[in-house]
Amino acid sequence: MKSSFLALACLFIFFTARTQNVPQTENIFIITTDGFRWQEVFSGADPAMIGNTNFVQDTSLIKQLYWDADPNIRRQKLMPFMWGVIAQKGQLYGNRLLGNKASAANLYKISYPGYSEIFTGYADPWIVINLPRENKNVNILEYLNNEQPYHGKVVAFSSWNVFPYILNKQRSGLSVNSGYEDIENEDADSAFQFINKVQDNMDRKSHTRYDWLTYLNAREYIEEHHPKIVFLSLGETDEFAHAGHYDRYLQQGTAVDKMISELWYYVQTNSFYKNKTTFIITTDHGRGDKPFNWNNHSLLTKGSGQTWMAMIGPGIEPVGEIKTEQRIYQKQIAATIATLLGQEFKTSHKIGKPIPLPQTSPAIPELVSK
Repeated sequence: MKSSFLALACLFIFFTARTQNVPQTENIFIITTDGFRWQEVFSGADPAMIGNTNFVQDTSLIKQLYWDADPNIRRQKLMPFMWGVIAQKGQLYGNRLLGNKASAANLYKISYPGYSEIFTGYADPWIVINLPRENKNVNILEYLNNEQPYHGKVVAFSSWNVFPYILNKQRSGLSVNSGYEDIENEDADSAFQFINKVQDNMDRKSHTRYDWLTYLNAREYIEEHHPKIVFLSLGETDEFAHAGHYDRYLQQGTAVDKMISELWYYVQTNSFYKNKTTFIITTDHGRGDKPFNWNNHSLLTKGSGQTWMAMIGPGIEPVGEIKTEQRIYQKQIAATIATLLGQEFKTSHKIGKPIPLPQTSPAIPELVSK
């Protein structure tokens, strides 16, 4: 009788532990690289593109850097941190070759609707263009900034200068640094002063700041202020793709991987963040899947709605590349962020459900008869 009771008790504890969703992270970093295709993330340099002189200036050199007949080696060459660390200790979604699909739910497959979907959890059919107009939908960053213990500890840094409108900085009160915007700092010896001078002296400024400047601003701010929720948006992958520079697009993908690697090393060696911080890495849209249209994306360009996502940190089981057939959407990311923090994102518009994260199964306790 005692052994039966013990068995039932152990099973109850096991299944209760498996069904409870206990948050294990205290900080979230959301990192995006604009318009970076899932094809490169999961297979490395595209065989149909890397030798195409229309898009690559020095095909011999770029092949030395990124080419191998094995796509698993190609992807490691392109993104060593993604496949050397996140694939071992985190989760990756979106390899359509395995039937695992990540998608944009919005109709338009361009940046403003994509980012709005990611952060509001809603594919608003009325957001159709990339113009600087205030987003009427409440986003997860704004929501968390109004909750304890995140108030005043939510920040966003972006290369693209439209983010103050996507996140509705005026209404939300979020701290948003975008484009070639300076960071005010009274300390004459501050690194911000140096970065500001570099930005101010740029001869050619476009709507997208150099990603390394965006990253350096974010990194300095993180070290100085220790925010709990950070959004870092990088944009040059999309810029090089639109310009038809596949070689520079690949190089920027590697640069983004390097930035993420450095940032992860920092948080894992800082007592405020170590083992308490989760990274969510994704993109706002896909691109065309053929050489004639890879540099474009739109409602009418096949492949533009195909995205990907990677996660690493507490609460993210180390299952690596997700190989099960499923489909997740960008609109689920906002609720997933809230769930990982033990919060519930509530607002007036519809919100996608949290992504069901796979779990590793702990061993069932051995039941011994007495």
